[in-house]
Amino acid sequence: MHWYEDEELWTGFAEVMFSRERAARAAEDVTGSPLLRFPSGARVLDQCCGIGVFTVPLARRGYTVTGIDLSPVMLSQAERACADAEVEVELVRSDMRDYVRAGAFDAVINLYTSFGYFEAPEQNLQVLRNAHDSLVPGGRLVVDVMGKETYARWAGQPKVVKVDNGQVFMSDTILDDWTRYRTDWTLVRDGRARHGSLTCFVYSGAELRALFEAAGFVDVECFGGFDGAPYDNHATRLIVRGTRAG
Repeated sequence: MHWYEDEELWTGFAEVMFSRERAARAAEDVTGSPLLRFPSGARVLDQCCGIGVFTVPLARRGYTVTGIDLSPVMLSQAERACADAEVEVELVRSDMRDYVRAGAFDAVINLYTSFGYFEAPEQNLQVLRNAHDSLVPGGRLVVDVMGKETYARWAGQPKVVKVDNGQVFMSDTILDDWTRYRTDWTLVRDGRARHGSLTCFVYSGAELRALFEAAGFVDVECFGGFDGAPYDNHATRLIVRGTRAG
């Protein structure tokens, strides 16, 4: 079983992955970011939507949103979140390596480091190709990851995150000459420890831009945050946006 198929990882560390603070930031980004501003009524595909952190605020903005995820547990939580927010969203259980709906969307998003999961580089490229083929001409893909240049500033420094009645200890290991990384998590609570890990590709701005172009996108741009700032030494994220040619 691959790490991203492990439901215990997603449920066991949900407090870190899907914190209230993260949900609040996502709602702010959807409201204020020029990179997440789409035409009125736009049809938006949320690849790897998880529990609906971005899906819900996008639907609140009036977009027609489809969320896909491989995890039935995550989709169940997303369904509850949509119901609580009183928004209608199409939720589909699907692998983003397989999901294509030709020309059905005005925008595709893949946010919060949900790209680069797969060991074979061509499978990660296929995710971008699927997004490309699912867009209308002129439609845009937005991918948000921790860029290699930004990640290098703090990789290897152990981190501790407080959760209710416990702590999560996090450490990172660089793999394959800075091609991939592994993050190991240990949740300590009530005298018990739970372990989990994930492995992901890490991309520089130039590398991810090249992947977009290989997938057929044009007018590819890199940004250093949801505010649309340049991808430079002040960047906090790597956000890449590309357009399907008309």
